[in-house]
Amino acid sequence: MLPIQFQINTGSAEPIYRQLMEQVRRRVAAGQWVAGQELPSVRELSAELTVHPMTISKAYSLLEGEGLLERRRGLPMVIAAAHRKAAPGRERIEQLRPTLQRAADEARELGIAPAQALALFEHLLNDDPGSPR
Repeated sequence: MLPIQFQINTGSAEPIYRQLMEQVRRRVAAGQWVAGQELPSVRELSAELTVHPMTISKAYSLLEGEGLLERRRGLPMVIAAAHRKAAPGRERIEQLRPTLQRAADEARELGIAPAQALALFEHLLNDDPGSPR
């Protein structure tokens, strides 16, 4: 199992706690993070990402309320037991739909041809996420 890592975009209009929540949702849905897997502590993650601990705590608490995370007294939070396997493909596609809809709307507003937008998306999709952009 790979260690749980997060990435944030401080320039994004989306609040950091929401960015963290979406990453957990997507990775659990994809089966990359599974039931019982430990998350970094609030203190560790806030230091790693250089964000206020309350931001991390808010994201974790909201995800716990959704049933995605489980709190264990005196131990790290974990992915909830109900998430032992990846969500069905259809469910994952529906999770991606709002993001793609926003991108499609922006492409139309910018007057970008569908073929150009698709080529850019394909390039980004195939790009190594660890490489500098």
